Amino acid sequence: MFDLLRQPGFFGTHATLGADLSQLMAALFTGLFIIGWFQAKRHRGHGHHWLMLGGMVAMVGFFTAYYLFRQLGVLAFEGKEGFGGSQTLYDYVFIPVLTIHIILVIIGLVMAVYMIVLGFRSQQFISGARVLSETLLQTSWKTVSLIFTGLTSIVLLLFGTRVLSAGFSKRKLEVYLGFLMLVAIVFVVEMGIQRIWPDGGRRHRALGRFTMIVYCILFLTGTFTYAMLYILYPGKIG
Repeated sequence: MFDLLRQPGFFGTHATLGADLSQLMAALFTGLFIIGWFQAKRHRGHGHHWLMLGGMVAMVGFFTAYYLFRQLGVLAFEGKEGFGGSQTLYDYVFIPVLTIHIILVIIGLVMAVYMIVLGFRSQQFISGARVLSETLLQTSWKTVSLIFTGLTSIVLLLFGTRVLSAGFSKRKLEVYLGFLMLVAIVFVVEMGIQRIWPDGGRRHRALGRFTMIVYCILFLTGTFTYAMLYILYPGKIG
């Protein structure tokens, strides 16, 4: 798999197959989110639900694969060797944009998981139409504790099973722990935000706008780093 992802990409740039695949998937996710957003604007609940759900589930899965393989994506782990421009451009343009991109990836993953759960919790069906419920929607710390404890038990069981069958892997341990940390952050976000917007429908709309802005900027910063690495200033990689 690693050797395959290091092969030349299909966009005709200096990028690897992994980098081109990452850029293609980013465009696909963003496209699904934008179309889903317009579906919501037109009050087409079913279309909005499935487009956003599909895009977010695919994005979470893709970034999990990204972390496991590392060759995926425009984020070069080769350091300065992966960038062919000047040191000044690298320090004051490329690295700041890359840093913003990484931060937005983390925020985007948290919001993807949160919005998936919130979408299911805040919806209702009226005459067969999927609409937002304009009612109080809050979670107690007791419920959070029970859910997190259950998920932790399942994750530990899965990891223990993998260790017995394939041996210990630090990378996989980090992925399992990263999943639990992501869930924990989502719960913390929920407990704080539900005080600001106790109404489930209003919360979904407000956070939906924020999440869309994050995803659009995420795509732009990712495209910018891709262009700098593989088109404008290619280095030794690719």
